[in-house]
Amino acid sequence: MSLNEQMEMTGEGTRPHSRAAKRCLWGGLRQQWRLLGLFEISPQHEFYDLTCMMKEGLQAAVQNTIDNPPPDELSEEDFEMEVTQIHESFRMETFAGPVFAWLRRSLGMSERDYQQSLATTQGCYLQFISNSKSKADFFLTNDKRFFLKTQNKREVKFLLSNLKIYLEHLERYPHSLLVKFLGVHRIKIPRQRKKYFIVMQSVFFPDERIEARYDIKGCEISRWTNPAPEGSQVIVVLKDLNFEGKQITLEQQRPWLIRQMEIDTAFLQRLNVLDYSLLLAHQPLHRDERAMGLSFASVIMRTTKSYPRIITRRTADRSVNPGCSPAHSSHASVPGAVLEEESTLLVAQVDRATARCRVMETYHEDGLRQDPADGEASVTDPGLRELLAQNRRLLPSTKNPLHVIDGRELRYFVGIIDIFTVYGFRKKLEHLWKRLRYPGQSFSTISPPAYAQRICQWVQGHSQ
Repeated sequence: MSLNEQMEMTGEGTRPHSRAAKRCLWGGLRQQWRLLGLFEISPQHEFYDLTCMMKEGLQAAVQNTIDNPPPDELSEEDFEMEVTQIHESFRMETFAGPVFAWLRRSLGMSERDYQQSLATTQGCYLQFISNSKSKADFFLTNDKRFFLKTQNKREVKFLLSNLKIYLEHLERYPHSLLVKFLGVHRIKIPRQRKKYFIVMQSVFFPDERIEARYDIKGCEISRWTNPAPEGSQVIVVLKDLNFEGKQITLEQQRPWLIRQMEIDTAFLQRLNVLDYSLLLAHQPLHRDERAMGLSFASVIMRTTKSYPRIITRRTADRSVNPGCSPAHSSHASVPGAVLEEESTLLVAQVDRATARCRVMETYHEDGLRQDPADGEASVTDPGLRELLAQNRRLLPSTKNPLHVIDGRELRYFVGIIDIFTVYGFRKKLEHLWKRLRYPGQSFSTISPPAYAQRICQWVQGHSQ
Protein backbone atom coordinates (compact mmCIF):
# COMPACT_ATOMS: atom_id res chain seq x y z
CA MET A 1 0.00 0.00 0.00
CA SER A 2 1.43 3.39 -0.97
CA LEU A 3 1.57 6.40 1.33
CA ASN A 4 -1.05 8.12 -0.82
CA GLU A 5 -3.47 5.28 -0.19
CA GLN A 6 -2.74 5.48 3.53
CA MET A 7 -3.56 9.17 3.44
CA GLU A 8 -6.81 8.59 1.61
CA MET A 9 -7.85 6.09 4.27
CA THR A 10 -7.49 8.78 6.93
CA GLY A 11 -9.16 11.50 4.87
CA GLU A 12 -5.88 13.43 4.58
CA GLY A 13 -5.32 13.11 0.85
CA THR A 14 -4.35 16.76 0.29
CA ARG A 15 -0.69 17.36 -0.42
CA PRO A 16 1.23 18.95 2.50
CA HIS A 17 2.47 22.46 1.79
CA SER A 18 5.75 22.24 3.68
CA ARG A 19 8.50 19.81 4.60
CA ALA A 20 7.43 20.03 8.26
CA ALA A 21 3.90 19.04 7.32
CA LYS A 22 5.25 16.02 5.44
CA ARG A 23 7.24 14.90 8.46
CA CYS A 24 4.29 15.47 10.78
CA LEU A 25 1.93 13.48 8.59
CA TRP A 26 4.31 10.60 8.05
CA GLY A 27 5.30 10.51 11.71
CA GLY A 28 1.65 10.45 12.72
CA LEU A 29 0.87 7.55 10.43
CA ARG A 30 3.86 5.60 11.66
CA GLN A 31 2.96 6.28 15.28
CA GLN A 32 -0.68 5.33 14.71
CA TRP A 33 -0.21 2.03 12.91
CA ARG A 34 3.41 1.06 13.77
CA LEU A 35 3.86 0.64 10.05
CA LEU A 36 5.88 -2.30 8.78
CA GLY A 37 6.70 -3.28 5.24
CA LEU A 38 7.38 -1.56 1.93
CA PHE A 39 5.99 1.83 0.97
CA GLU A 40 6.40 3.76 -2.23
CA ILE A 41 8.29 7.02 -1.81
CA SER A 42 5.93 9.33 -3.66
CA PRO A 43 6.24 13.16 -3.87
CA GLN A 44 4.34 13.47 -0.57
CA HIS A 45 6.88 11.33 1.29
CA GLU A 46 9.37 12.95 3.66
CA PHE A 47 12.28 11.17 1.95
CA TYR A 48 11.25 12.00 -1.59
CA ASP A 49 13.79 14.82 -2.06
CA LEU A 50 16.61 12.78 -0.53
CA THR A 51 15.96 9.69 -2.64
CA CYS A 52 15.73 11.80 -5.80
CA MET A 53 19.20 13.12 -4.98
CA MET A 54 20.41 9.57 -4.36
CA LYS A 55 19.15 8.46 -7.76
CA GLU A 56 20.65 11.42 -9.57
CA GLY A 57 23.96 11.06 -7.76
CA LEU A 58 24.19 7.31 -8.33
CA GLN A 59 23.37 7.76 -12.00
CA ALA A 60 26.44 9.99 -12.39
CA ALA A 61 28.66 7.92 -10.07
CA VAL A 62 28.05 4.67 -11.93
CA GLN A 63 28.44 6.45 -15.26
CA ASN A 64 31.90 7.45 -14.08
CA THR A 65 32.86 3.78 -13.59
CA ILE A 66 31.32 2.89 -16.95
CA ASP A 67 33.51 5.52 -18.60
CA ASN A 68 36.53 4.53 -16.45
CA PRO A 69 36.37 0.75 -15.84
CA PRO A 70 38.22 -0.58 -12.78
CA PRO A 71 41.70 -2.01 -13.35
CA ASP A 72 42.50 -5.72 -13.16
CA GLU A 73 44.94 -4.88 -10.39
CA LEU A 74 43.67 -2.65 -7.58
CA SER A 75 46.11 -0.11 -6.18
CA GLU A 76 46.35 1.45 -2.75
CA GLU A 77 45.07 4.66 -4.31
CA ASP A 78 41.91 2.86 -5.48
CA PHE A 79 41.02 2.02 -1.87
CA GLU A 80 41.59 5.62 -0.77
CA MET A 81 39.94 7.34 -3.72
CA GLU A 82 37.18 9.90 -3.12
CA VAL A 83 35.36 11.38 -6.10
CA THR A 84 33.07 14.40 -5.66
CA GLN A 85 30.44 15.18 -8.28
CA ILE A 86 28.60 18.51 -8.16
CA HIS A 87 24.88 18.61 -8.88
CA GLU A 88 22.44 21.50 -8.93
CA SER A 89 21.36 21.36 -5.29
CA PHE A 90 23.83 18.93 -3.71
CA ARG A 91 27.19 17.23 -3.96
CA MET A 92 27.76 13.48 -3.83
CA GLU A 93 31.01 11.81 -2.89
CA THR A 94 31.85 8.26 -3.86
CA PHE A 95 34.38 6.36 -1.75
CA ALA A 96 36.69 3.68 -3.19
CA GLY A 97 34.70 3.70 -6.44
CA PRO A 98 37.10 1.48 -8.46
CA VAL A 99 37.17 -1.11 -5.67
CA PHE A 100 33.40 -1.50 -5.51
CA ALA A 101 33.16 -1.48 -9.31
CA TRP A 102 35.74 -4.28 -9.34
CA LEU A 103 33.68 -6.25 -6.83
CA ARG A 104 30.48 -5.73 -8.80
CA ARG A 105 32.21 -7.00 -11.92
CA SER A 106 33.46 -10.09 -10.10
CA LEU A 107 29.90 -10.75 -8.92
CA GLY A 108 28.76 -10.82 -12.52
CA MET A 109 27.01 -7.46 -12.45
CA SER A 110 26.91 -5.29 -15.52
CA GLU A 111 27.49 -1.63 -14.69
CA ARG A 112 24.66 -0.70 -17.05
CA ASP A 113 22.24 -3.03 -15.26
CA TYR A 114 23.42 -1.76 -11.88
CA GLN A 115 22.90 1.82 -13.01
CA GLN A 116 19.47 0.99 -14.42
CA SER A 117 18.34 -0.56 -11.11
CA LEU A 118 19.60 2.34 -9.02
CA ALA A 119 18.63 5.26 -11.22
CA THR A 120 15.69 4.18 -13.36
CA THR A 121 13.14 6.91 -14.03
CA GLN A 122 10.35 4.33 -13.93
CA GLY A 123 9.07 4.12 -10.40
CA CYS A 124 10.30 5.49 -7.08
CA TYR A 125 12.44 3.91 -4.44
CA LEU A 126 10.62 1.94 -1.77
CA GLN A 127 11.03 2.61 1.92
CA PHE A 128 11.39 -0.47 4.07
CA ILE A 129 10.17 0.00 7.64
CA SER A 130 11.12 -2.82 9.97
CA ASN A 131 10.95 -3.49 13.69
CA SER A 132 14.72 -3.03 13.94
CA LYS A 133 16.05 -0.78 16.70
CA SER A 134 18.48 0.73 14.23
CA LYS A 135 18.09 4.44 13.56
CA ALA A 136 19.08 3.89 9.93
CA ASP A 137 16.71 4.46 7.04
CA PHE A 138 16.27 1.63 4.56
CA PHE A 139 15.37 2.02 0.91
CA LEU A 140 14.92 -0.54 -1.86
CA THR A 141 15.34 -0.01 -5.56
CA ASN A 142 12.12 -0.35 -7.50
CA ASP A 143 13.11 -3.82 -8.76
CA LYS A 144 14.04 -4.81 -5.16
CA ARG A 145 17.53 -5.94 -6.15
CA PHE A 146 19.48 -3.50 -3.99
CA PHE A 147 19.17 -2.00 -0.54
CA LEU A 148 20.30 1.54 0.24
CA LYS A 149 20.91 2.10 3.94
CA THR A 150 21.92 5.28 5.73
CA GLN A 151 24.96 4.87 7.99
CA ASN A 152 26.78 7.08 10.44
CA LYS A 153 30.33 8.29 9.83
CA ARG A 154 31.86 5.77 12.24
CA GLU A 155 30.25 2.82 10.47
CA VAL A 156 31.35 4.02 7.04
CA LYS A 157 34.91 4.58 8.29
CA PHE A 158 34.90 1.06 9.77
CA LEU A 159 33.79 -0.49 6.47
CA LEU A 160 36.33 1.41 4.38
CA SER A 161 39.19 0.66 6.78
CA ASN A 162 38.41 -3.08 6.54
CA LEU A 163 37.49 -3.12 2.86
CA LYS A 164 40.65 -4.88 1.73
CA ILE A 165 40.37 -7.81 4.15
CA TYR A 166 36.64 -8.01 3.37
CA LEU A 167 37.49 -8.51 -0.32
CA GLU A 168 40.21 -10.98 0.57
CA HIS A 169 37.68 -13.00 2.54
CA LEU A 170 35.27 -13.04 -0.42
CA GLU A 171 38.11 -14.15 -2.68
CA ARG A 172 39.09 -16.94 -0.32
CA TYR A 173 35.45 -18.00 0.18
CA PRO A 174 33.56 -16.94 -2.96
CA HIS A 175 30.32 -18.49 -1.65
CA SER A 176 30.45 -16.55 1.62
CA LEU A 177 27.15 -15.66 3.29
CA LEU A 178 28.33 -12.13 4.10
CA VAL A 179 26.19 -9.44 2.52
CA LYS A 180 27.80 -7.97 -0.60
CA PHE A 181 28.53 -4.25 -0.21
CA LEU A 182 28.46 -2.54 -3.61
CA GLY A 183 29.07 1.15 -2.91
CA VAL A 184 29.68 3.80 -0.23
CA HIS A 185 28.53 7.39 -0.78
CA ARG A 186 27.96 10.70 1.01
CA ILE A 187 25.49 13.43 0.07
CA LYS A 188 26.17 17.05 1.02
CA ILE A 189 23.14 19.34 0.99
CA PRO A 190 23.65 23.06 1.79
CA ARG A 191 22.76 23.94 5.40
CA GLN A 192 22.00 20.30 6.24
CA ARG A 193 23.94 17.46 7.81
CA LYS A 194 25.93 15.18 5.55
CA LYS A 195 24.16 11.92 4.76
CA TYR A 196 26.22 8.73 4.39
CA PHE A 197 24.70 5.66 2.77
CA ILE A 198 25.77 2.28 1.43
CA VAL A 199 24.42 0.14 -1.39
CA MET A 200 24.23 -3.62 -0.92
CA GLN A 201 22.64 -6.66 -2.47
CA SER A 202 19.26 -7.64 -1.13
CA VAL A 203 19.47 -11.12 0.40
CA PHE A 204 15.73 -11.59 -0.21
CA PHE A 205 15.78 -11.35 -4.01
CA PRO A 206 13.70 -12.21 -5.92
CA ASP A 207 11.01 -12.05 -3.24
CA GLU A 208 7.78 -12.72 -5.16
CA ARG A 209 7.22 -16.18 -3.70
CA ILE A 210 8.87 -15.85 -0.27
CA GLU A 211 6.55 -17.13 2.44
CA ALA A 212 8.38 -16.07 5.63
CA ARG A 213 11.36 -13.91 6.61
CA TYR A 214 13.45 -14.07 9.79
CA ASP A 215 16.19 -12.00 11.44
CA ILE A 216 18.21 -14.35 13.66
CA LYS A 217 20.69 -13.38 16.39
CA GLY A 218 20.70 -16.61 18.40
CA CYS A 219 19.25 -15.13 21.63
CA GLU A 220 15.88 -14.65 23.32
CA ILE A 221 15.60 -11.12 24.79
CA SER A 222 13.53 -8.88 22.46
CA ARG A 223 13.50 -11.61 19.83
CA TRP A 224 9.77 -11.99 19.21
CA THR A 225 7.71 -10.11 16.62
CA ASN A 226 3.97 -10.24 16.22
CA PRO A 227 3.24 -11.87 12.85
CA ALA A 228 1.20 -10.00 10.28
CA PRO A 229 -2.55 -10.74 10.42
CA GLU A 230 -3.63 -13.61 8.18
CA GLY A 231 -4.23 -12.38 4.65
CA SER A 232 -2.30 -9.15 5.26
CA GLN A 233 0.09 -7.90 2.57
CA VAL A 234 2.34 -6.26 5.16
CA ILE A 235 5.88 -7.66 5.13
CA VAL A 236 7.01 -8.55 8.65
CA VAL A 237 10.51 -9.83 9.41
CA LEU A 238 10.16 -12.32 12.27
CA LYS A 239 12.79 -13.16 14.89
CA ASP A 240 14.36 -16.03 16.79
CA LEU A 241 11.46 -16.92 19.03
CA ASN A 242 9.10 -16.98 16.04
CA PHE A 243 11.27 -19.74 14.52
CA GLU A 244 11.07 -22.07 17.52
CA GLY A 245 9.76 -25.50 16.55
CA LYS A 246 10.84 -25.06 12.92
CA GLN A 247 13.84 -26.47 11.05
CA ILE A 248 16.00 -25.52 8.07
CA THR A 249 15.80 -28.74 6.06
CA LEU A 250 18.81 -28.95 3.77
CA GLU A 251 19.98 -32.57 4.11
CA GLN A 252 23.26 -32.90 2.11
CA GLN A 253 23.80 -29.13 1.99
CA ARG A 254 23.55 -28.78 5.78
CA PRO A 255 27.28 -29.39 6.46
CA TRP A 256 28.14 -26.70 3.93
CA LEU A 257 25.93 -24.16 5.70
CA ILE A 258 27.31 -25.01 9.14
CA ARG A 259 30.89 -24.80 7.91
CA GLN A 260 30.34 -21.49 6.09
CA MET A 261 28.73 -20.00 9.18
CA GLU A 262 31.83 -20.98 11.15
CA ILE A 263 34.11 -19.44 8.53
CA ASP A 264 32.19 -16.17 8.21
CA THR A 265 31.66 -15.67 11.93
CA ALA A 266 35.36 -16.36 12.55
CA PHE A 267 36.09 -13.51 10.14
CA LEU A 268 33.65 -11.23 12.00
CA GLN A 269 35.25 -12.24 15.28
CA ARG A 270 38.55 -11.11 13.78
CA LEU A 271 36.93 -7.71 13.14
CA ASN A 272 35.81 -7.65 16.82
CA VAL A 273 32.14 -7.16 15.89
CA LEU A 274 28.89 -8.49 17.31
CA ASP A 275 25.13 -7.99 17.00
CA TYR A 276 25.08 -9.03 13.35
CA SER A 277 22.08 -10.94 12.05
CA LEU A 278 21.52 -14.05 9.99
CA LEU A 279 18.75 -13.26 7.53
CA LEU A 280 16.66 -16.27 6.62
CA ALA A 281 13.66 -16.70 4.32
CA HIS A 282 12.09 -19.58 2.44
CA GLN A 283 9.79 -20.38 -0.45
CA PRO A 284 8.58 -23.70 -1.93
CA LEU A 285 10.58 -25.29 -4.72
CA HIS A 286 8.97 -26.00 -8.06
CA ARG A 287 8.85 -29.65 -9.07
CA ASP A 288 11.59 -29.29 -11.70
CA GLU A 289 13.84 -27.53 -9.16
CA ARG A 290 13.56 -30.49 -6.78
CA ALA A 291 14.91 -32.82 -9.46
CA MET A 292 18.24 -31.02 -9.78
CA GLY A 293 21.17 -33.44 -9.93
CA LEU A 294 23.73 -33.29 -7.15
CA SER A 295 26.65 -35.28 -8.56
CA PHE A 296 30.00 -34.30 -7.15
CA ALA A 297 31.29 -33.70 -10.68
CA SER A 298 28.54 -31.15 -11.31
CA VAL A 299 29.42 -29.43 -8.05
CA ILE A 300 33.03 -29.17 -9.14
CA MET A 301 32.10 -27.90 -12.59
CA ARG A 302 29.66 -25.28 -11.35
CA THR A 303 31.73 -23.92 -8.49
CA THR A 304 35.14 -23.29 -9.97
CA LYS A 305 35.05 -19.72 -11.20
CA SER A 306 36.06 -17.46 -8.33
CA TYR A 307 36.44 -13.77 -7.78
CA PRO A 308 39.33 -12.29 -9.74
CA ARG A 309 42.51 -12.18 -7.72
CA ILE A 310 42.89 -9.21 -5.42
CA ILE A 311 46.18 -7.74 -6.55
CA THR A 312 47.18 -4.45 -4.97
CA ARG A 313 49.87 -2.33 -6.59
CA ARG A 314 52.23 -0.16 -4.60
CA THR A 315 53.31 3.22 -5.93
CA ALA A 316 56.20 1.48 -7.70
CA ASP A 317 53.69 -0.93 -9.29
CA ARG A 318 54.95 -3.79 -7.12
CA SER A 319 52.45 -6.46 -6.17
CA VAL A 320 51.70 -7.00 -2.52
CA ASN A 321 51.14 -10.67 -3.31
CA PRO A 322 53.74 -11.40 -5.98
CA GLY A 323 52.73 -15.05 -6.17
CA CYS A 324 49.25 -14.20 -7.39
CA SER A 325 48.09 -13.25 -10.84
CA PRO A 326 45.04 -11.23 -11.81
CA ALA A 327 42.12 -12.61 -13.77
CA HIS A 328 42.07 -11.36 -17.31
CA SER A 329 38.65 -12.61 -18.26
CA SER A 330 36.91 -10.13 -20.51
CA HIS A 331 33.45 -10.99 -19.21
CA ALA A 332 31.89 -10.87 -15.79
CA SER A 333 30.59 -14.03 -14.22
CA VAL A 334 28.96 -14.90 -10.94
CA PRO A 335 31.22 -17.10 -8.79
CA GLY A 336 30.09 -20.60 -9.64
CA ALA A 337 30.16 -20.32 -13.42
CA VAL A 338 33.03 -21.87 -15.35
CA LEU A 339 34.50 -21.44 -18.76
CA GLU A 340 34.31 -24.36 -21.18
CA GLU A 341 38.06 -24.96 -21.13
CA GLU A 342 38.04 -24.96 -17.32
CA SER A 343 35.25 -27.52 -17.33
CA THR A 344 37.33 -29.87 -19.49
CA LEU A 345 40.24 -29.63 -17.08
CA LEU A 346 38.00 -30.27 -14.10
CA VAL A 347 36.35 -33.28 -15.68
CA ALA A 348 39.84 -34.75 -15.99
CA GLN A 349 40.45 -33.98 -12.32
CA VAL A 350 37.18 -35.65 -11.40
CA ASP A 351 38.10 -38.71 -13.46
CA ARG A 352 41.42 -38.98 -11.64
CA ALA A 353 39.73 -38.66 -8.29
CA THR A 354 37.42 -41.59 -9.23
CA ALA A 355 35.64 -42.99 -6.18
CA ARG A 356 36.02 -39.84 -4.12
CA CYS A 357 33.89 -37.97 -6.65
CA ARG A 358 30.94 -40.35 -6.95
CA VAL A 359 28.19 -38.52 -5.09
CA MET A 360 27.65 -35.78 -2.51
CA GLU A 361 25.85 -37.99 -0.02
CA THR A 362 28.02 -38.27 3.07
CA TYR A 363 30.02 -35.60 4.86
CA HIS A 364 32.11 -35.15 7.92
CA GLU A 365 30.92 -32.46 10.31
CA ASP A 366 33.71 -30.20 9.04
CA GLY A 367 32.16 -30.20 5.56
CA LEU A 368 34.55 -32.57 3.78
CA ARG A 369 33.06 -35.48 1.86
CA GLN A 370 33.81 -38.93 3.20
CA ASP A 371 34.24 -41.79 0.76
CA PRO A 372 32.02 -44.65 1.94
CA ALA A 373 34.44 -47.18 0.40
CA ASP A 374 37.45 -46.42 2.54
CA GLY A 375 36.20 -43.99 5.19
CA GLU A 376 38.74 -41.35 4.21
CA ALA A 377 37.85 -37.66 4.27
CA SER A 378 40.98 -36.46 2.48
CA VAL A 379 41.27 -35.75 -1.23
CA THR A 380 44.62 -36.33 -2.94
CA ASP A 381 44.11 -34.10 -5.98
CA PRO A 382 45.44 -30.59 -5.12
CA GLY A 383 42.74 -28.86 -7.13
CA LEU A 384 39.95 -30.77 -5.41
CA ARG A 385 41.54 -30.26 -2.01
CA GLU A 386 41.66 -26.50 -2.61
CA LEU A 387 38.05 -26.56 -3.80
CA LEU A 388 36.87 -28.28 -0.64
CA ALA A 389 39.00 -26.02 1.55
CA GLN A 390 37.20 -23.03 0.08
CA ASN A 391 33.86 -24.58 1.07
CA ARG A 392 32.16 -24.11 -2.28
CA ARG A 393 28.82 -25.62 -3.16
CA LEU A 394 26.37 -26.22 -5.93
CA LEU A 395 24.90 -22.84 -6.84
CA PRO A 396 21.26 -22.89 -7.96
CA SER A 397 20.35 -21.27 -11.24
CA THR A 398 18.74 -18.18 -9.74
CA LYS A 399 19.17 -14.43 -9.94
CA ASN A 400 20.85 -14.37 -6.51
CA PRO A 401 22.74 -17.68 -6.24
CA LEU A 402 25.24 -16.69 -3.55
CA HIS A 403 22.48 -16.18 -1.00
CA VAL A 404 20.26 -19.09 -2.09
CA ILE A 405 20.44 -22.69 -0.86
CA ASP A 406 18.02 -25.36 -2.05
CA GLY A 407 16.77 -28.04 0.30
CA ARG A 408 14.50 -30.93 -0.60
CA GLU A 409 11.22 -28.99 -0.52
CA LEU A 410 12.16 -25.36 0.12
CA ARG A 411 14.48 -22.73 -1.29
CA TYR A 412 16.22 -20.78 1.47
CA PHE A 413 17.55 -17.24 1.25
CA VAL A 414 20.44 -16.80 3.70
CA GLY A 415 22.82 -13.92 4.42
CA ILE A 416 24.73 -12.23 7.24
CA ILE A 417 24.09 -8.49 7.62
CA ASP A 418 24.77 -5.56 10.01
CA ILE A 419 28.47 -6.15 10.65
CA PHE A 420 29.36 -2.67 11.95
CA THR A 421 28.91 -2.98 15.74
CA VAL A 422 32.36 -3.08 17.34
CA TYR A 423 32.73 -4.53 20.83
CA GLY A 424 34.17 -1.42 22.43
CA PHE A 425 33.88 0.19 25.84
CA ARG A 426 30.21 1.15 25.53
CA LYS A 427 29.19 -2.34 24.42
CA LYS A 428 31.15 -3.89 27.27
CA LEU A 429 29.25 -1.68 29.73
CA GLU A 430 25.98 -2.64 28.04
CA HIS A 431 26.93 -6.30 28.44
CA LEU A 432 27.46 -5.87 32.19
CA TRP A 433 24.16 -4.00 32.57
CA LYS A 434 22.20 -6.66 30.68
CA ARG A 435 23.76 -9.43 32.77
CA LEU A 436 22.25 -7.75 35.83
CA ARG A 437 18.90 -7.05 34.19
CA TYR A 438 18.42 -10.44 32.48
CA PRO A 439 20.06 -13.05 34.76
CA GLY A 440 20.07 -16.49 33.18
CA GLN A 441 18.70 -15.23 29.86
CA SER A 442 20.43 -14.75 26.52
CA PHE A 443 20.74 -11.30 24.95
CA SER A 444 22.58 -9.90 21.94
CA THR A 445 25.36 -7.92 23.65
CA ILE A 446 28.08 -10.47 24.39
CA SER A 447 31.72 -10.75 23.36
CA PRO A 448 32.46 -11.46 19.66
CA PRO A 449 33.80 -15.01 20.31
CA ALA A 450 30.71 -15.91 22.35
CA TYR A 451 28.41 -14.27 19.80
CA ALA A 452 29.97 -16.20 16.91
CA GLN A 453 29.76 -19.50 18.78
CA ARG A 454 26.15 -18.95 19.80
CA ILE A 455 24.79 -18.09 16.36
CA CYS A 456 26.63 -21.09 14.87
CA GLN A 457 25.08 -23.30 17.54
CA TRP A 458 21.67 -21.88 16.62
CA VAL A 459 22.17 -22.94 13.00
CA GLN A 460 23.31 -26.41 14.07
CA GLY A 461 20.32 -26.81 16.39
CA HIS A 462 17.77 -25.55 13.88
CA SER A 463 18.89 -27.39 10.76
CA GLN A 464 18.69 -30.95 9.52
